[in-house]
Amino acid sequence: MTPTHAGAISRFPVPLLEDMPADIRERLVAVQDKSGFIPNVFLTLAYRPDEFRAFFAYHDALMERASNLTKAEREMIVVATSAVNQCQYCVIAHGAILRIRAKNPLIADQVATNYRKADITDRQKAMLDFAMKVSATAHLVGEADFDALKRHGFTEDDIWDIAGVSAFFGMSNRLANVTSMRPNKEFYAMGRG
Repeated sequence: MTPTHAGAISRFPVPLLEDMPADIRERLVAVQDKSGFIPNVFLTLAYRPDEFRAFFAYHDALMERASNLTKAEREMIVVATSAVNQCQYCVIAHGAILRIRAKNPLIADQVATNYRKADITDRQKAMLDFAMKVSATAHLVGEADFDALKRHGFTEDDIWDIAGVSAFFGMSNRLANVTSMRPNKEFYAMGRG
């Protein structure tokens, strides 16, 4: 299946739900029960079950754990870095989640387009500055970056969280681009009204 095929979720084969390992099938059914659809990232990554499990274990450890970063702030990191990485799937899917978690129908478009002009706090802009540096030039991260974040009240653990989310979604963006993963149409309207 080519990435331009109408209705294609991925350029790689997408297994049928009934052919997936039981643990993966159960997770997809639970997601569908909660959201009303199965996001295409689950279906695409189910092609490689061991990697699916590892991906979502790390995803959940970063995105669902207790942290000084709000869930909306973590989604801001995903949207901003995914925009720079030109990941259509993640900008659209996580933009929908950001709109819901921030309770703001405008925020995702602002962050994806130019977070420096978005209606967010200076603290959040500093967080995104660091996330962008991790995403594009992590080898240049130094003490000055840590000092700048600490001036905004971020702890060492918070800085790890920012870096972890940015780095993980850098990998996710690359996989989504290579697989030609398409966003579900449901994401476009979520949190807008």
